[in-house]
Amino acid sequence: MPRPPADAGPPLLVACALGIERFALRGGDRGGAAPGGGPELVTLRTGMGPQAAERALVRALRAGAVTEGSPVVASGFCAGLAPGMRPGDVVVAEATRDHHADTPETLCHDNGPLLRALRQRGLTVHTGLLRGSDHVVRGAERAALHAAGAVAVDMESAVTLRVARRAGIRPVAAVRVVVDAPEHELVRIGTVRGGISAFRVLRSVLPVFFEWHRSLLLPWR
Repeated sequence: MPRPPADAGPPLLVACALGIERFALRGGDRGGAAPGGGPELVTLRTGMGPQAAERALVRALRAGAVTEGSPVVASGFCAGLAPGMRPGDVVVAEATRDHHADTPETLCHDNGPLLRALRQRGLTVHTGLLRGSDHVVRGAERAALHAAGAVAVDMESAVTLRVARRAGIRPVAAVRVVVDAPEHELVRIGTVRGGISAFRVLRSVLPVFFEWHRSLLLPWR
Protein backbone atom coordinates (compact mmCIF):
# COMPACT_ATOMS: atom_id res chain seq x y z
CA MET A 1 0.00 0.00 0.00
CA PRO A 2 1.50 3.39 -0.95
CA ARG A 3 2.51 5.63 1.93
CA PRO A 4 0.67 8.92 2.36
CA PRO A 5 2.48 12.22 1.93
CA ALA A 6 4.35 13.40 5.00
CA ASP A 7 1.92 16.28 5.53
CA ALA A 8 -1.24 14.21 5.01
CA GLY A 9 -1.71 13.69 8.75
CA PRO A 10 -3.34 10.61 10.24
CA PRO A 11 -5.98 8.79 8.22
CA LEU A 12 -9.63 9.74 8.51
CA LEU A 13 -11.99 6.96 9.63
CA VAL A 14 -15.56 7.12 8.31
CA ALA A 15 -17.82 4.56 9.99
CA CYS A 16 -21.21 3.51 8.67
CA ALA A 17 -23.54 0.62 9.41
CA LEU A 18 -24.92 -0.65 6.12
CA GLY A 19 -23.45 -1.90 2.89
CA ILE A 20 -25.50 0.59 0.89
CA GLU A 21 -24.11 3.44 3.01
CA ARG A 22 -20.55 2.27 2.46
CA PHE A 23 -21.27 1.83 -1.24
CA ALA A 24 -22.50 5.42 -1.43
CA LEU A 25 -19.54 6.82 0.48
CA ARG A 26 -16.90 4.82 -1.38
CA GLY A 27 -18.50 5.72 -4.70
CA GLY A 28 -18.25 9.43 -4.01
CA ASP A 29 -15.81 11.91 -5.45
CA ARG A 30 -12.35 11.14 -4.04
CA GLY A 31 -10.72 14.16 -5.63
CA GLY A 32 -9.90 15.61 -2.22
CA ALA A 33 -7.96 12.57 -1.04
CA ALA A 34 -4.27 12.63 -0.24
CA PRO A 35 -2.30 13.66 -3.37
CA GLY A 36 -0.02 10.64 -3.09
CA GLY A 37 -2.91 8.19 -3.11
CA GLY A 38 -2.13 7.09 0.42
CA PRO A 39 -4.59 5.75 2.97
CA GLU A 40 -5.99 9.09 4.06
CA LEU A 41 -9.50 7.59 4.18
CA VAL A 42 -10.56 4.39 5.92
CA THR A 43 -14.22 3.38 5.51
CA LEU A 44 -15.52 0.96 8.13
CA ARG A 45 -18.79 -0.92 7.81
CA THR A 46 -19.83 -1.69 11.36
CA GLY A 47 -23.11 -3.52 10.96
CA MET A 48 -26.45 -2.32 12.26
CA GLY A 49 -27.08 -1.33 15.86
CA PRO A 50 -25.05 0.08 18.75
CA GLN A 51 -23.53 -3.23 19.83
CA ALA A 52 -22.29 -4.03 16.34
CA ALA A 53 -20.90 -0.51 15.97
CA GLU A 54 -19.03 -0.75 19.26
CA ARG A 55 -17.52 -4.14 18.44
CA ALA A 56 -16.43 -3.06 14.96
CA LEU A 57 -14.81 0.17 16.10
CA VAL A 58 -12.99 -1.50 18.98
CA ARG A 59 -11.60 -4.11 16.57
CA ALA A 60 -10.54 -1.44 14.07
CA LEU A 61 -8.76 0.59 16.72
CA ARG A 62 -6.97 -2.45 18.14
CA ALA A 63 -5.94 -3.58 14.66
CA GLY A 64 -4.36 -0.20 13.93
CA ALA A 65 -6.75 0.65 11.10
CA VAL A 66 -6.37 4.24 12.24
CA THR A 67 -3.62 5.86 14.26
CA GLU A 68 -3.68 7.77 17.51
CA GLY A 69 -5.56 11.02 17.05
CA SER A 70 -7.16 10.02 13.74
CA PRO A 71 -10.43 11.92 13.18
CA VAL A 72 -13.56 9.78 13.19
CA VAL A 73 -16.81 10.54 11.36
CA ALA A 74 -20.01 8.56 11.92
CA SER A 75 -22.02 8.76 8.73
CA GLY A 76 -24.88 7.14 6.85
CA PHE A 77 -28.63 7.60 7.05
CA CYS A 78 -30.81 8.74 9.94
CA ALA A 79 -34.41 9.46 10.87
CA GLY A 80 -35.30 13.12 11.13
CA LEU A 81 -37.39 14.12 14.13
CA ALA A 82 -38.37 17.72 13.46
CA PRO A 83 -41.47 18.64 11.45
CA GLY A 84 -40.50 19.98 8.03
CA MET A 85 -37.46 17.78 7.59
CA ARG A 86 -37.21 16.07 4.21
CA PRO A 87 -35.27 13.11 2.79
CA GLY A 88 -31.90 14.36 1.60
CA ASP A 89 -31.52 16.94 4.38
CA VAL A 90 -28.23 16.64 6.26
CA VAL A 91 -27.80 16.48 10.03
CA VAL A 92 -24.51 17.59 11.58
CA ALA A 93 -24.49 16.72 15.26
CA GLU A 94 -23.54 19.29 17.85
CA ALA A 95 -23.56 16.39 20.29
CA THR A 96 -24.57 12.73 20.37
CA ARG A 97 -26.25 10.91 23.23
CA ASP A 98 -26.48 7.16 23.59
CA HIS A 99 -29.72 5.26 24.25
CA HIS A 100 -28.50 4.47 27.79
CA ALA A 101 -29.81 7.14 30.15
CA ASP A 102 -26.62 7.27 32.24
CA THR A 103 -24.23 7.80 29.30
CA PRO A 104 -22.90 11.36 28.94
CA GLU A 105 -23.13 13.27 25.68
CA THR A 106 -20.21 13.34 23.26
CA LEU A 107 -19.64 16.90 22.06
CA CYS A 108 -18.56 17.64 18.50
CA HIS A 109 -16.34 20.72 18.68
CA ASP A 110 -15.08 21.01 15.08
CA ASN A 111 -18.28 21.41 13.06
CA GLY A 112 -17.70 24.84 11.51
CA PRO A 113 -15.89 23.67 8.35
CA LEU A 114 -18.40 20.85 7.87
CA LEU A 115 -21.38 23.19 8.08
CA ARG A 116 -19.86 25.74 5.72
CA ALA A 117 -18.86 23.15 3.11
CA LEU A 118 -22.23 21.40 3.15
CA ARG A 119 -24.19 24.64 2.86
CA GLN A 120 -21.94 25.87 0.07
CA ARG A 121 -23.09 22.81 -1.86
CA GLY A 122 -26.69 23.95 -1.54
CA LEU A 123 -27.70 21.27 0.95
CA THR A 124 -30.23 21.82 3.71
CA VAL A 125 -28.37 21.29 6.99
CA HIS A 126 -29.74 20.83 10.50
CA THR A 127 -27.65 20.92 13.65
CA GLY A 128 -28.38 19.84 17.19
CA LEU A 129 -28.52 16.72 19.33
CA LEU A 130 -28.32 13.39 17.52
CA ARG A 131 -29.82 10.65 19.67
CA GLY A 132 -28.87 7.01 19.65
CA SER A 133 -31.32 4.11 19.73
CA ASP A 134 -31.14 0.32 19.73
CA HIS A 135 -34.19 -0.04 17.46
CA VAL A 136 -36.01 1.70 14.62
CA VAL A 137 -37.88 4.72 16.02
CA ARG A 138 -41.33 5.65 14.76
CA GLY A 139 -44.55 7.42 15.70
CA ALA A 140 -44.95 8.60 19.28
CA GLU A 141 -41.39 7.69 20.22
CA ARG A 142 -40.06 9.90 17.44
CA ALA A 143 -42.16 12.80 18.73
CA ALA A 144 -40.97 12.19 22.31
CA LEU A 145 -37.31 12.29 21.31
CA HIS A 146 -37.87 15.55 19.44
CA ALA A 147 -39.67 17.03 22.45
CA ALA A 148 -36.64 16.07 24.56
CA GLY A 149 -34.38 18.16 22.32
CA ALA A 150 -33.11 15.82 19.59
CA VAL A 151 -33.21 16.71 15.89
CA ALA A 152 -32.52 13.21 14.55
CA VAL A 153 -31.91 9.63 15.63
CA ASP A 154 -29.85 6.68 14.42
CA MET A 155 -28.48 3.50 15.95
CA GLU A 156 -24.71 3.85 15.59
CA SER A 157 -23.40 7.43 15.74
CA ALA A 158 -23.48 7.94 19.51
CA VAL A 159 -21.66 4.74 20.37
CA THR A 160 -19.17 5.24 17.52
CA LEU A 161 -18.13 8.66 18.77
CA ARG A 162 -18.11 7.54 22.40
CA VAL A 163 -15.78 4.62 21.66
CA ALA A 164 -13.56 6.80 19.45
CA ARG A 165 -13.15 9.40 22.20
CA ARG A 166 -12.63 6.73 24.85
CA ALA A 167 -9.67 5.43 22.84
CA GLY A 168 -7.91 8.82 22.85
CA ILE A 169 -8.19 12.52 22.17
CA ARG A 170 -9.30 13.03 18.58
CA PRO A 171 -11.73 15.15 16.51
CA VAL A 172 -15.09 13.44 16.04
CA ALA A 173 -18.16 14.29 14.00
CA ALA A 174 -21.48 12.77 13.02
CA VAL A 175 -22.86 13.67 9.60
CA ARG A 176 -26.06 11.88 8.67
CA VAL A 177 -28.48 12.16 5.76
CA VAL A 178 -32.20 12.08 6.54
CA VAL A 179 -33.84 9.11 4.85
CA ASP A 180 -37.21 9.49 6.52
CA ALA A 181 -38.94 12.14 8.60
CA PRO A 182 -42.29 12.70 10.34
CA GLU A 183 -44.08 13.59 7.11
CA HIS A 184 -41.97 11.30 4.90
CA GLU A 185 -41.73 7.88 6.53
CA LEU A 186 -39.79 5.45 4.36
CA VAL A 187 -42.25 2.61 5.00
CA ARG A 188 -44.65 4.21 2.54
CA ILE A 189 -44.17 3.24 -1.12
CA GLY A 190 -44.51 6.88 -2.10
CA THR A 191 -41.30 7.74 -0.26
CA VAL A 192 -39.01 5.42 -2.24
CA ARG A 193 -37.96 8.56 -4.10
CA GLY A 194 -36.92 9.96 -0.73
CA GLY A 195 -34.56 7.04 -0.23
CA ILE A 196 -33.00 7.69 -3.62
CA SER A 197 -32.56 11.37 -2.76
CA ALA A 198 -30.86 10.47 0.51
CA PHE A 199 -28.52 8.05 -1.29
CA ARG A 200 -27.48 10.70 -3.79
CA VAL A 201 -26.76 13.23 -1.04
CA LEU A 202 -24.73 10.71 0.97
CA ARG A 203 -22.73 9.94 -2.17
CA SER A 204 -21.91 13.64 -2.52
CA VAL A 205 -20.53 14.36 0.95
CA LEU A 206 -17.15 12.59 0.78
CA PRO A 207 -15.27 15.70 -0.47
CA VAL A 208 -16.67 17.58 2.55
CA PHE A 209 -15.05 15.03 4.86
CA PHE A 210 -11.72 15.52 3.08
CA GLU A 211 -12.04 19.30 3.48
CA TRP A 212 -12.83 18.89 7.17
CA HIS A 213 -9.85 16.58 7.61
CA ARG A 214 -7.49 19.12 6.09
CA SER A 215 -8.95 21.98 8.11
CA LEU A 216 -8.29 20.44 11.50
CA LEU A 217 -5.48 22.02 13.47
CA LEU A 218 -4.01 18.77 14.65
CA PRO A 219 -1.17 18.92 17.21
CA TRP A 220 1.23 16.85 15.13
CA ARG A 221 1.05 19.22 12.13
